[in-house]
Amino acid sequence: MRNVTLTDIYQLPFARKYLKRAGLAHAITVAKHAYHFASEHDVNPDLAAKAALLHDIGHYTWYRNGKWDYNLYKQNDIHAIKGAERAHKMLIRLGENPVSAKEIAVAILFHTDSYFMGTVNRNALQEVVAMADEADEEPGGNHHYKVISEEEARNELAALDQLIEQSLNNQNEWQQSV
Repeated sequence: MRNVTLTDIYQLPFARKYLKRAGLAHAITVAKHAYHFASEHDVNPDLAAKAALLHDIGHYTWYRNGKWDYNLYKQNDIHAIKGAERAHKMLIRLGENPVSAKEIAVAILFHTDSYFMGTVNRNALQEVVAMADEADEEPGGNHHYKVISEEEARNELAALDQLIEQSLNNQNEWQQSV
């Protein structure tokens, strides 16, 4: 049983605001990639998908004239620091398990090494989120400009929530049979 779903997160106006500013279609695609990578790397798919969905919510300051400014971002990138704090606060307010909220926030913090300059040794969850983000990157930050409707976003997140529930239920059944 999950305390907070991706759909719960998306229902928050605060979450939608920052997800849209950073690229909602990108966030959802990265969450899907993270779900699939999680199963390959024996990582909790719930934590991976949540961290991936929220990984870029710190990007909002890099907009100029209503458009995300890739060059400004590259020069001054701290989006993962801001995003980790925002995600943690949001998840705690929604009722997420505090240990899980911290793991998700730290995975967001370490999803990029742009400000750590390659000095981070990531754990499996953090690596899954980083790989998922890299899987959707496009030159010049174009992955942040992909478009998805509100209805499509809700449907995609609901479908991903169902996959996560099934994975977690299957995992629990397997553990109980051992």
